[in-house]
Amino acid sequence: MSIAKGKLYLVPAPLDFGCDEQAPLHGVMPQGTLEIAARLCCWICENAKSTRAYLKRINELHPLSTSIQALQIQELTREVHKKGDHTGHFDARPLLLAAVEGRDVGLVSEAGMPAIADPGSSVVRAAHDLGIEVVALTGPMSLVLALASSGLNGQNFAFVGYLPQDPSGRAQRIRELESLALKTGQTQIFIETPYRNAALLQGLLQSLQGNTRLALSCGITLGSGASRSALASHWKRDKPVLPLDLPTVFCIGR
Repeated sequence: MSIAKGKLYLVPAPLDFGCDEQAPLHGVMPQGTLEIAARLCCWICENAKSTRAYLKRINELHPLSTSIQALQIQELTREVHKKGDHTGHFDARPLLLAAVEGRDVGLVSEAGMPAIADPGSSVVRAAHDLGIEVVALTGPMSLVLALASSGLNGQNFAFVGYLPQDPSGRAQRIRELESLALKTGQTQIFIETPYRNAALLQGLLQSLQGNTRLALSCGITLGSGASRSALASHWKRDKPVLPLDLPTVFCIGR
């Protein structure tokens, strides 16, 4: 008799990874998601240390079914972190042995929904190829929350990841995205490492046309977070102060 396969649960994580401030878990994560996460004993993740820290927070609200030390936690490879895993070149099937053997497995990233602006898509593909049911749990997704807060087109949008770090390459990419946004109405969404947020904002204000709308959402779900959406010309005029040291989502459009 064949063994029934386990499920792969995509478990969202709070958006406060790397922040000094942490959002109350019960305020940003649905109870049902936390309950399922608490019973899982097998995990695939970006970083084992941050995953254990997240599970300790869950344990304060919903006792884990097994001790932190007894959990089976597997990390995605460094190569996946550096180059992404959406190209189809990384074989994640070995990571899903527990699910093939009948145990449920959780996939978690360091913040937000795994496989959305984070590694994990290779694991999801592998699960489908192995006949493992994939269940996406509900939780905060920074890109969607930022888009909803922007006032920009929420029916036609694209997430383009990170912009180039060098000023000339960044300026060229900004102009390309702005042209696309103004021509098609498609909102362009991107992110940056927090310590580079201020430089990216400066680059945007130097490159964008005055009538292009720029929206920033900093520290989404945090009490110290803030959002602003205005024409680029108004950003330059008003010089608003935002907590750019927090994780930030940038949107441009018309």
